[in-house]
Amino acid sequence: MPNKVAFNNNYPAIDKSDELYKIALDLIPATTQTLAKGPQQNVKGIAPKYLEKGNGSHVWDVDGNEYIDFNMGIGPLSLGYAYPKVDNAIKRQLENGITFSLMHPLEVEVAKLIHEVIPNAESVRYSKTGADVTTAAIRVARAYTGREKILCCGYHGWHDWYISVTDKNNGIPKAINDLTFTINYNDIQSVKDSIDSDIAAIILEPFVFEPPKDNFLHELRKLCDDNGILLIFDEMWTGFRIALGGAQEYFEVKADMATFSKAVANGMPLSILTGRKEVMKVLDNDVFFYTTFGGEALSLAAAKATIEELRDKNVPAYLAAQGKKLKDGYNQIANDLGMDFTKCIGYECRSLITFDAEAGNPLEIKALVQQEMIKRGILWGGFHNMSFSHTDADIEYTLKVYREVLPILKKAVDENSVMKYLNGEPVAPVFRKVSNFHTKPKQKFD
Repeated sequence: MPNKVAFNNNYPAIDKSDELYKIALDLIPATTQTLAKGPQQNVKGIAPKYLEKGNGSHVWDVDGNEYIDFNMGIGPLSLGYAYPKVDNAIKRQLENGITFSLMHPLEVEVAKLIHEVIPNAESVRYSKTGADVTTAAIRVARAYTGREKILCCGYHGWHDWYISVTDKNNGIPKAINDLTFTINYNDIQSVKDSIDSDIAAIILEPFVFEPPKDNFLHELRKLCDDNGILLIFDEMWTGFRIALGGAQEYFEVKADMATFSKAVANGMPLSILTGRKEVMKVLDNDVFFYTTFGGEALSLAAAKATIEELRDKNVPAYLAAQGKKLKDGYNQIANDLGMDFTKCIGYECRSLITFDAEAGNPLEIKALVQQEMIKRGILWGGFHNMSFSHTDADIEYTLKVYREVLPILKKAVDENSVMKYLNGEPVAPVFRKVSNFHTKPKQKFD
């Protein structure tokens, strides 16, 4: 029988997952469309590789095993799987068509809604993936300022202008590589040291897990104003989660442009570029940014229903409340066990469990915890990506599992033998470097 969300006696059988994976090895480069969903991010031999159904906060793999999901599609499921209001909106639109030969009214209706809830969203454009709109924002910034160089902080997608600063930059011309540089989060001096007269924009995630310190975002806003630089917030993770209006609302800092995806359409593919009308006006004639599926109606219908639900049910407050229970609960359990090498950090809507290297290889430790969480019916990647469907029962059960799993980890660490407790292969590092990997030396203005 497939495993349930319970204290199962055995690890889940994943035979069908493995069969599909074997076929994918010959057909699909890297086997996955999304790195964070790939098998290298999960303990090999224990974790499922393919999911086929979701409902609320629970998912079922292709072998029928059930789990509470704290990955939530790597972010998009802000409300939950198969959420009735959103799914019904998609079905109603499906009866009338998906993509049309002229513009669709939903393009205007959703834009009006976004304008109402997101600060500084004086203009709105759509696309399909986060990388589309971050790249569009960079092109707009260069056109508006007449400058070429970009400073970035965080992860901004797969396109050349960003990936050129990482160690995944094969296939990118050096000329592009020489136009983008990184700054360090919460280090305003690193920004000042990187500015010259050709900086068009600074793009950053308003936070990843570390909160801004010493008014970092406000200081960044002032620095951009003083130097004629556009400030862009990449709100793929913060948008509609930390607050309905994202980080701009939460921290009371307005960016010149902001980009969104993930949480806005509860799993449907949609990304959004917003910004000041004066800046975005270059999209009228000067900058080319058009896609066949930008106005696809199913995703827009989903976005309208999702935003209305996020607003009407005050979902960001719910995410924070449920996430706080998990974050505080985990830290209390670890503290009671004297496990000072692990803690849960970040904002309540999306928190991260960390492991100090002094206790051992963090990837091996993470794999052991993941292995034991999966056995007990929790799909776990070290994060708590909260959704509106995570119930009190989900939280209570998860904390109960932590109370059983953390003592196993403590024993393994105390014995200096984590690998002995692993039944599968450890996870690989996730590609998500956010600082200190391609910086720009200080230059004087021309």
